[in-house]
Amino acid sequence: MTGQQDDAVWEASEDGCYVALTHDHLNVQDVMNRVRSPAAGAIVLFAGTTRDNFGGKPVKELQYTSYNKLALRTMLGITKDILAKHGLKGIAMVHRLGTVPIGEESILIAVSSPHRQAAWRAGEEALEECKAKVEVWKREEFEGEEGVWRANRDGAVGERVTG
Repeated sequence: MTGQQDDAVWEASEDGCYVALTHDHLNVQDVMNRVRSPAAGAIVLFAGTTRDNFGGKPVKELQYTSYNKLALRTMLGITKDILAKHGLKGIAMVHRLGTVPIGEESILIAVSSPHRQAAWRAGEEALEECKAKVEVWKREEFEGEEGVWRANRDGAVGERVTG
């Protein structure tokens, strides 16, 4: 496993798995290239973007933070398990940190597989595992309201943090 930290990127890779946390814009082509293989007949890419509303409230932007070292370790564990379970040729998971405006990507997950069915299943499983386990939190900034921190899970209601 390799790990690296600089101002923009934390990353790790091992045996066909690549994970990263970055404050930079996410690049779809770079993430797809991380999993490209001549033995793969399919590459599936998931791009999670900031939408303009949550629970009927207008969202201004999202802000993500993480416990970087632990998050990378968790992400790498998830990708290694999914790679083995689904017989993938490669898997990459990159999460953006900091402010992510409306319409921009906060996460990219790419998987490559000899066949499309395994790639579809693996991509969705990787996203669900990431949302359930990775040490990333988001702050929803609503128009005309104070923001709310919450776990990075669909439907989980945030609690106001004061101070």
